[in-house]
Amino acid sequence: MAMKFDPFRELDRVAGALLDPRQGLRLMPMDLYREGDHYILSADLPGIDPGSVDIDVDGQLLTIRAERTLRNAEGVKWLTRERESGSFLRQLNLGQGIDIDAISARYENGVLSVTIPVSERARPRKIEVVSGEDAQPVQTDRAVEA
Repeated sequence: MAMKFDPFRELDRVAGALLDPRQGLRLMPMDLYREGDHYILSADLPGIDPGSVDIDVDGQLLTIRAERTLRNAEGVKWLTRERESGSFLRQLNLGQGIDIDAISARYENGVLSVTIPVSERARPRKIEVVSGEDAQPVQTDRAVEA
């Protein structure tokens, strides 16, 4: 089935979700930094039931979803209601060099922490340089063209 992507429709959907607090996706502020051989993502999700948090990786796309439901008591007359309920969504393109099988997550004190390890192949390493008499001739199967 062929599907056509319309960037203007997608932009309109996201803008509508951000501007209309009664519907759509909610803001999930986050920090992302690298510490050694890991990236650490910290996302603010206060009042979220940890069981509602869903994190998945599809190819190189990391998706975080969460749901907050506020109690809706009968006979209550709200004076103010600023805390939002609804769905939270954040997606990140991980790029190459990530060990997606070793990603882990933890939820504590309203903060979701996701640890994203760098794969062994992508880690910085030193390359030994040989010179002079220590150098071994390199043989190749191809002829070098001048």
